[in-house]
Amino acid sequence: MRSNTAILFVTTLSSFLTPFMGSAINIALPAIGLELEMNAIELGWVSNSYLLAAAVFLLPFGRLSDIYGRKFFFIGGIFVFTIASILSAVAFSSSLLLISRVLNGAGGALIYATAIAILTSSYPKHERGKVLGINVAAVYLGLSMGPTIGGFLIMFFGWRSIFVLTAFLSLIIIPIAMRNLNTEIKTVNPEKFDLTGSLIYGISLALIVYSFPSLPSAKGIILLIIGLAGFTTFVIFEGKIDNPLIAVGQFRKNHIFIFSNIAAFINYASTFALVFLLSLYLQQVLGLPPHKAGLILMVQPITMTLFSPLAGKLSDRIEPSIVASVGMGITVIGLFAFATLDKSDGIWFIVSMLIMLGLGFALFSSPNTNAVMSSVKQNEYGVASSILGTMRLTGQTISMGISMMIFALMMAETGKSISNTDGLLSGIKISFLVFALLSIAGVFFSLKRGKMRS
Repeated sequence: MRSNTAILFVTTLSSFLTPFMGSAINIALPAIGLELEMNAIELGWVSNSYLLAAAVFLLPFGRLSDIYGRKFFFIGGIFVFTIASILSAVAFSSSLLLISRVLNGAGGALIYATAIAILTSSYPKHERGKVLGINVAAVYLGLSMGPTIGGFLIMFFGWRSIFVLTAFLSLIIIPIAMRNLNTEIKTVNPEKFDLTGSLIYGISLALIVYSFPSLPSAKGIILLIIGLAGFTTFVIFEGKIDNPLIAVGQFRKNHIFIFSNIAAFINYASTFALVFLLSLYLQQVLGLPPHKAGLILMVQPITMTLFSPLAGKLSDRIEPSIVASVGMGITVIGLFAFATLDKSDGIWFIVSMLIMLGLGFALFSSPNTNAVMSSVKQNEYGVASSILGTMRLTGQTISMGISMMIFALMMAETGKSISNTDGLLSGIKISFLVFALLSIAGVFFSLKRGKMRS
């Protein structure tokens, strides 16, 4: 296998694995809850512990790989991801499963932080668009295939087989990566790593997310205030040091960059919990088996896969802020529709709304990414991409945190068991309503960024 082809293979397979596992696990949550006796809040942490760890470690690991070389961190990420998947497969308690999911997130962060950079640096400029397109397609393929393959794996082999499959695929990557990735010792002009900023950032984010299920209790409010204060401190601190984790001042006057990232954060915060919520609705409220629920949930990422290239081309001709704002507006309508869910709703209603949301996501995501990357200079692509990735992961983490908070409030008196379908349905509907209202703010920030073209 030619070196560049091998690099494309390992980076693309690694980019497939992380979204595949995430979407497959959402289908497995009811089965995991039944076997390990986990309630709705604890099941939320099965997804959120992974996302939180990935969000906390993404920027620090990205910075370290820029300083000391990407090969070591990429292969290290695959190793950690493999070991964590094996631990998840043999987890005999909810505590061990959650710990292994945190390790999964750390491994995922190492992969996120290095795969695209390795791929970009391995191909000449005239071939980068093609290989990056293949990589993005792998991400969407992982999202699309996760619910379906996961559903069938659960039906025939149980939920642990999902982790066995991801561990097996990860093991394939390691020897190919070790043979073909270029050895990098450190950058030409090594810089100091911002350990203090990384700690402030990570602890603050963890406190904010951990506070959500406890709100509106005094404990939750205190944790949230401390976390927000920590983030404020982080922004101030980053603006005063020589080698910051994020060069805050570098983008302060770039309104397109700032508002596009805020819009991305809100989009992920208001939509990521969709699969988690609908997985519980389809399996626990409607009583569908995992493989059928997976086939239904596959509709949204397939729609997004089909329309994303078109949306990207559209944003080359029409102002990206307009295309992205229309996409966010369609998302608002879809989320409001899901806020009306009932036990009597038919499958075709679910499917039609998933198609609508898939179209909304596609119209927003590609043009918004185009706006972010087109608003910075070429030598700022790396940090801009990392910041956008951080917005994605933190938004996804907050999305799950909001859902867990709502479940904690709605099911406090009636019990948090997922077998309590009335409380579960109430929590699902309120979650979608909150996300719809949040998306309206996303439309505002999407429009607020202004025009990229004069």
